[in-house]
Amino acid sequence: MKFSKIEFGVGIFMVLGIVAAVVMSLKVAGLVLDASSDTYTVHAKFDNIGSLKLRAPVRIGGVAIGRVENISLDPTDLVPVVDLAIESRYSDLSSESKASILTAGIIGEQYISITPGFYDEEMGSTYLKDGDYIYDTGSAIVLEDLISKFLYSSSVGDAANAAEAQQ
Repeated sequence: MKFSKIEFGVGIFMVLGIVAAVVMSLKVAGLVLDASSDTYTVHAKFDNIGSLKLRAPVRIGGVAIGRVENISLDPTDLVPVVDLAIESRYSDLSSESKASILTAGIIGEQYISITPGFYDEEMGSTYLKDGDYIYDTGSAIVLEDLISKFLYSSSVGDAANAAEAQQ
């Protein structure tokens, strides 16, 4: 069998296209081929984590500094505990920092947003270390809860208005 240069070129082009599609898919999914980055783990307890998933990004001001490593339930308090793997180059986060669960867009994926706290050695604040807890947390806002509160408050308001109209 004899192959022409055009067939060989098309084959190379197809292989490069498949490799590019795989790399783009990994980038979009937030996965990286190099998992050797050095991290430390910080824990945070939330009342409600909504639909937060493993490997969700941890961000400060929109910049990814880590990922959600594990989600479990505290057996004593019965609240969700989220383990955050933060890159070691961001080791100067104050223990006064706040972790909140936010949503990207209206119905996008959820992520952890960290608001850096004020570091004051005289006031007793320290830097977060491996195994520390972030105590100031903000739970996820669940869309269904907001809708039900709105509907309930509007129906209560309508009932009160109807009662006033009858008098």
